[in-house]
Amino acid sequence: MEPRGILKAFPKRKKMRTESDGSGLLKIPKKEKAEAGEWLSTLQVHVLPVGIGRARAEIFEKQIIQHGGQICSPKAPGITHIVVDETVDGERALRLLKLPQLPLGAQLVKSAWLSQCLQEQKLVDTAGFHVIIPNRFLNKTDMSFQPGPSGTSVLSSVALLAQSQEPHSQLSIQPQANSDDEDSDEEEVQVTPDDLEALITGRYPSTPEGDTEPSLAPNLSDKWVCAQPSSQKMTNHNLHITEKLEVLAKAYAVQGDRWRTLGYSKAINALKSFPKPVSSYQEACGIPGIGKRMAEKIMEIVESGHLRKLDHISDSVPVLELFSNIWGVGAKTAQMWYQQGFRTLEDIQSQATLSTQQAIGLKHYEDFLERIPREEAAEIEKTVRETAHTLNPGLLSVACGSYRRGKATCGDVDVLVTHPDGRSHQGIFSRLLDALRKRGFLTDDLVSQDDNGQQQKYLGVCQLPGPGRHHRRLDIIVVPYSEFACALLYFTGSAYFNRSMRALAKTKGMSLSEHALSTAIVRDGHGVKVGPGRALPTPTEKDVFKLLGLPYREPSERDW
Repeated sequence: MEPRGILKAFPKRKKMRTESDGSGLLKIPKKEKAEAGEWLSTLQVHVLPVGIGRARAEIFEKQIIQHGGQICSPKAPGITHIVVDETVDGERALRLLKLPQLPLGAQLVKSAWLSQCLQEQKLVDTAGFHVIIPNRFLNKTDMSFQPGPSGTSVLSSVALLAQSQEPHSQLSIQPQANSDDEDSDEEEVQVTPDDLEALITGRYPSTPEGDTEPSLAPNLSDKWVCAQPSSQKMTNHNLHITEKLEVLAKAYAVQGDRWRTLGYSKAINALKSFPKPVSSYQEACGIPGIGKRMAEKIMEIVESGHLRKLDHISDSVPVLELFSNIWGVGAKTAQMWYQQGFRTLEDIQSQATLSTQQAIGLKHYEDFLERIPREEAAEIEKTVRETAHTLNPGLLSVACGSYRRGKATCGDVDVLVTHPDGRSHQGIFSRLLDALRKRGFLTDDLVSQDDNGQQQKYLGVCQLPGPGRHHRRLDIIVVPYSEFACALLYFTGSAYFNRSMRALAKTKGMSLSEHALSTAIVRDGHGVKVGPGRALPTPTEKDVFKLLGLPYREPSERDW
């Protein structure tokens, strides 16, 4: 999708009026609401403010008391619910609460549950809102609140599988609120062993088990994206399906619902790799990464050409996307602004409290959204190179990212700067930026980072001379020559390709970063590095590929 995909997808459609607190995608209007009263009188609640924010937590507490509930300590006898932010997993929640285990009879639930209760003015079922607690933190005398294998959107058995299959993983499987019982997304966010592998390798199987379609992968393994040229990406035979699912994936993403976003993304990737148009429900169910609920949606699109769920996208979603497209604004900030009543960029300009970076992002909103033509990216690279040469003719300047991968347009320009003698790059960072400012080329500074090892990174805004020129996002990274090959690989991408290379390195007892390819890595039982290992000499990108046992791929063949 383009950055404004949701806004473009429904430019003239009259939206069905929906109810949303910003925490759920689909809020189908309720016909009736319970009258105000003490409908929370059975609750004894503790609200953990971390992530939620103190001000919002106090509002929650006042509402609970107003409707008959009680606010209590997490250690209070008879506590019924502990409410935590969407991003807080079970283990971290207990650590913040300083509890050795969940209190007897208490439920650990996401703040979206409380929001929905207050919105609907009634006590909503907590099914689908639980936060998974690792078994060692459960009170063994009462496990009834732990989500079971068939009643919630995430299977506890899958959570245990994730722990047993990947003991080093910190994956927190958190269900999101369902809009209603009839349209639950429970199977859209389940995490299976195939998903765990795909999260590591960067690719879902291209065909279902037992399919006789020939593999296009070279010798290493078809599960490693980095072992294959991107030119061998399969034709998307299911574009009519994936383009609709991508609208929903984007909608969930701007609301910060990363697990539903993951569920849709895995289905989209699986459909794009499927070797033919999906024609039946059984066929859809047989594709790894697609569950029964997702298969039903796929068949609805196949049979009708439409997906009814798209008719019920909350009015908040296009606004959240509008706000999220401001540089420096994430899903949480966008939701906060929406809850404060802001609906337009003019509202943000006149009423919101902005950081310096967000103010710059808002000032150049339209320019940052517009893709940079390849010819203009080349001019930007040339400007940085020429300016660097005035300081030291031996400096190398290389534009990376999608520009180096040969794409016709790019979102921003990343320029690496180094010197082959391994010394002359030192002290060049601030001098280069000052020289570019004096030329009038750099117009705004976003981030200047001097503490990334020996690499120095600048994020800012540039503008080429001449009438009608747009402001463009520019990153300049000064690196020592010993790290140049790994940095060039990292900043060229794609992110999908890089993730696969890093995962492959890990299976070989190695570690790959923008700084170095290291061997003899020692990790603890959770997969965390306990020692830096030994950096291998990598004069060129080809050396990195060779040391990993991979065929070299030109930048244009890394566009996964």
